[in-house]
Amino acid sequence: MTIDATVPNVARMYDYYLGGYHNFAVDREAAEKILAIFPDTPAAAHGNRRFMQRAVRHLAREAGIRQFLDIGAGLPTQGNVHEQTDGRVTYVDNDPVAVAQARTLVEGEERVSVALADLREPETLLADPHVAGHLDLAEPVAVLLVSILHFVPDEADPWAIIARLRDAVAPGSALVVSHLTLDGVDAAPAQRGTQVYRRSNAPIVPRPHRDIERFFDGFDLVDPGLVWIGQWHPVPGEDATSHGYGGVGIKAS
Repeated sequence: MTIDATVPNVARMYDYYLGGYHNFAVDREAAEKILAIFPDTPAAAHGNRRFMQRAVRHLAREAGIRQFLDIGAGLPTQGNVHEQTDGRVTYVDNDPVAVAQARTLVEGEERVSVALADLREPETLLADPHVAGHLDLAEPVAVLLVSILHFVPDEADPWAIIARLRDAVAPGSALVVSHLTLDGVDAAPAQRGTQVYRRSNAPIVPRPHRDIERFFDGFDLVDPGLVWIGQWHPVPGEDATSHGYGGVGIKAS
């Protein structure tokens, strides 16, 4: 397995923001450039992680969902999906290193599988034996796309990709999305931050609220809708720092 330690990797940069150790000097250098522009990035990254945890627990408790498909799961860290629910979980990532580490982390967990697949190839992803052989798509499943869609450019038509995933899951299934935005951010720092990610393995595409809300076509948004990540079912006392929007939708019957 070849690891490119010469180009910043967005998953490893995110790991650095979270205080992890699965990163290299090139990742830390790029991450520090982002921190110089947006010093609250670690707080926002942790807030994004907590949003995922709240969404999973809500869907398990309130919607009775027992299956979770976490696409773009990234590098293993604390507070993973399978630690929030006793349902079946499949993690998906297109990074062989992240997949290998995830498989080591969940070894012996019969209710957890890990697939090496790419969101941009939904048909292949859905047919992967670690997905199709582990989850029953005829029953409700929660599809988690947490901080991944802003790495899919417009020309790849991420809305069509989500529509394909929506059509593949049963009524009562859920979509969980968190997505970076530059709404309310001054143009100059936003441009500098975007330039840092252009030198990484996955240039970033922040989107406005209206474009993120389009991902929920065919889903009924759970209250309070698509909001700042820290405002979605907040827990008193938690830091509400947000760099993006988060929402949860239920597929209509």
